[in-house]
Amino acid sequence: MNLSSPIWEIPRVGPQTQKQLKRLGIETIGELIFHFPHRYEDFSNLIPISQAEEGGPFCFQGRITDIRTFRAFRRKMMLTQATIEDETGKIKALWFNQPYLINTLRKGTFVCLAGKVKGKKSSKYLSNPAYEKIPENYKEIDFDLNHTGGLIPIYPETEGLSSKWLRFIVKPLLTQLKNKIPDYLPEKISKKYDFLPFQKAIWQIHFPDSLELAEKAKKRFAFEELFELSLFVLRERMKLAKEKALAIPINVGLMQEFTASLPYRLTNAQKRSSWQILKDLEKPRPMNRLLEGDVGSGKTVVAAMAALNVVKKGYQVAFMAPTEILAKQHFKTINEVLKKFDLKVGLITGKESYCKNEKITRRELIEKVKKNKINILIGTHALIQDITPATKEKTPLQFNNLALVIIDEQHRFGVKQRAKLCRQKEFIPHLLSMTATPIPRTLSLTIYGDLDLSVIDELPKGRKKIITKIIQPKEKKATYNFIREQIKKERQAFVICPRIEPPKVSAENLFDERTLSWMDVKAVKQEYKKLAEEIFPDLKIGMLHGKMKSQEKENIMTEFKEKIIDILVSTSVVEVGVDVPNASVMMIEGSEKFGLAQLHQFRGRVGRSDFQSYCFLFVDTPGIVYNRRLRALITCDNGFELAEKDLAIRGPGDFTGQRQWGIPDLAMASLTDTILVSKARNEAKEILQKDPELKKFPFLRERLAGFRQKLHLE
Repeated sequence: MNLSSPIWEIPRVGPQTQKQLKRLGIETIGELIFHFPHRYEDFSNLIPISQAEEGGPFCFQGRITDIRTFRAFRRKMMLTQATIEDETGKIKALWFNQPYLINTLRKGTFVCLAGKVKGKKSSKYLSNPAYEKIPENYKEIDFDLNHTGGLIPIYPETEGLSSKWLRFIVKPLLTQLKNKIPDYLPEKISKKYDFLPFQKAIWQIHFPDSLELAEKAKKRFAFEELFELSLFVLRERMKLAKEKALAIPINVGLMQEFTASLPYRLTNAQKRSSWQILKDLEKPRPMNRLLEGDVGSGKTVVAAMAALNVVKKGYQVAFMAPTEILAKQHFKTINEVLKKFDLKVGLITGKESYCKNEKITRRELIEKVKKNKINILIGTHALIQDITPATKEKTPLQFNNLALVIIDEQHRFGVKQRAKLCRQKEFIPHLLSMTATPIPRTLSLTIYGDLDLSVIDELPKGRKKIITKIIQPKEKKATYNFIREQIKKERQAFVICPRIEPPKVSAENLFDERTLSWMDVKAVKQEYKKLAEEIFPDLKIGMLHGKMKSQEKENIMTEFKEKIIDILVSTSVVEVGVDVPNASVMMIEGSEKFGLAQLHQFRGRVGRSDFQSYCFLFVDTPGIVYNRRLRALITCDNGFELAEKDLAIRGPGDFTGQRQWGIPDLAMASLTDTILVSKARNEAKEILQKDPELKKFPFLRERLAGFRQKLHLE
């Protein structure tokens, strides 16, 4: 058994557990070993029961004298209550929705319980404590505790897979693999910064003897991850510098003609970004540039300018979008802004093909692309899939003279896919990636260090500021009335929910002990039903979520754009790029559950025309009104400022809301430590200057091979 061994080689890891682990990005033993805790519960304060007081956490050892299960009177939920006793006294313990405990913790069982004490005097109880069985003669012998009685690691979890299970699996695995795991960090660097030796660090990060040692281990692995990331992106940059691309000179007269044809003036940021891109295209090596722009800042026009310059030299452009909706949107925009220049713009999605505005067969489109009769081809993943070798069913897509690839929301496509699109003949096409997600500087340097950066950090003049408000539960009715008034003015509204369906009733953090009731987590399906049947029965309500079929989603979005649907209830699938100028209201349910960057993206779906738009932030959790994130959104409408604030408030690990870029957790968590980032980057540069192929570091070279599959993946 080694780090590359599949996870199923571990005893007790069956097919269901494999699926759960895969949700956490764990498919090998190495990925499990490097799945680090994100915090620790300090259960080291072992005291007699008589000394129990409100607060904690505390740890108690004793015998269960009574245990029973009963149904809570307010909601359909089971409570399990036990009494634990030592020679100094007794205390109750209360668990929520874990009725199976009555068979695990029987009367007479000796246990160690750890958790917070709630209540005062005779009403004191342990709230949802961690537990483990201990020997009857626990006072006379030494024994190991894995879940109580010390610093207990808490891991990133998924439904059905708890930290308790992960501790149970990881501890014996570390013992079994002792001295078999290679140290990827060069010894010279480790000594220079006085890092813990690898074997000690890997144990202390999982099962620390003290918080100080846990922090030292975390710092060591954070540096290692940042160092490896820096090595990867710097090597990619070095490799690309050796490749050849078509040098495309700037046609200044054509560019002036293009800007003069627009019904508005370009912002200074658009002009600057356009110039950077055009200058890159002049070079005989492949451009690798990321165009980063706030919501509605006009990235597509900048991309169109670059495409026009390329096409008028006789070359082709491929433009890839993450969804069919966005591909069609770009098709419409590109056709519109370039209509004066008589270009052949094509569209290919999973089911449809167009040349200009004429629907054609897929075979006809492929033939036109091959003969250079389509100048700009816009598509989704179909662009990638159609480049594969011919089969009986499919003719491969083959560009005649591809010189530029534009990818919208670049981090939503894997590197392998990108390479498929780019590798044509002896030249590599220039690559322009675009993202509407403002990325903090340290994050972009680490994640996109292999790309040059262009930033559009200003919006077109004349845009009205979107009025943003936090809505308390008592204000909800008035807000619904306001939405109705907007729809009477022939406007439309978005309603965003955190989930597709209500969560399964299992998590303690959804339970309010004061009222013995579950907190309301809004879900698309139930919200759609409520709005359609109770609040707005006379209006046309639509529903959109990620589990719907592609054609279904397409139909709903078309109906919304064509004003057939008044209110669209959706999950975060509308986050990026969807353009419905007539929508004036963005209502976000459970807004405290989203990150700042994500909330800003939602808000950017409205305010795309001349009339005033509104963003209402509904909160589910009492007292959340003064949340720093929501207040920041009200006072600031600059996506770049908000990205930096989100990084500071939530920490980088939460910045993306998911592991959007494939970045290891500790590296993400350390991105605010600019000194550590700088040190890791400098060490990577120094090593590559002396040994660009990493011949002296075979373990490190092998490790970096894995990054190619992970980086830039959603």
